[in-house]
Amino acid sequence: MPARGITAVPLPTTAADQVVRLVCALCGRVAKGFCYTHQLRWDAFPNHKFCSMECCDAGGALARRSGGMIDKTPMEKQAVKDARRPFAAVLTDLGLMAPFHDRTAADIDRLIEACIDGFQDSVRRQAAARDPLDDEVPF
Repeated sequence: MPARGITAVPLPTTAADQVVRLVCALCGRVAKGFCYTHQLRWDAFPNHKFCSMECCDAGGALARRSGGMIDKTPMEKQAVKDARRPFAAVLTDLGLMAPFHDRTAADIDRLIEACIDGFQDSVRRQAAARDPLDDEVPF
């Protein structure tokens, strides 16, 4: 029985419910037991799950600034821009920089975003296919 004033959270019944439960709200990796609920009001705000304390701290800060919700932010746009240099470094290391040298920043950002989206989509698909009762204890 849940503690007084706390509503029991039902197990996910659909694939979409399970994805929300098993995927980090900030980076899209597998959530590992770190959570944030704005003002601890489970009845009024979503419970955001995270993969690490770093994502939990950053996601909690975002949620506090935006009334409990985590939406696309200028920070995410900046993160894509910041990924350009490491992306270029890997292209150079692999000898693939020549075809990308004259591409626009928007083209490079599309490539980076496609990688991020593909990664997150895969994590969501895998989370949706998992048995909700086979969670590992994160500590």
